[in-house]
Amino acid sequence: MEREREPRVYGSGPGESAGPTAGHEYVDLVGGPLDGQLLDVTGWTAADRAGGALLIADLGLYGPGGRADYAPDDDADGGPFRWRGDTA
Repeated sequence: MEREREPRVYGSGPGESAGPTAGHEYVDLVGGPLDGQLLDVTGWTAADRAGGALLIADLGLYGPGGRADYAPDDDADGGPFRWRGDTA
């Protein structure tokens, strides 16, 4: 029987817990190089969330230092951030 893994939080570093932390708010990252990870949006305003995020994604189109563009769907209030593409 395979054990279900806890989702990994984007940006967790060595020695840090890679899983979600109680009391924090997260959105799912869907598609692209960060698919399946969680983004900590604790403290983000509605405007911050609407703007999405450019996240460092070493496995993206531009390699190390490249960015992956993730944003919510227009009708997704509190829903996942979907991959829009990569940028340098």
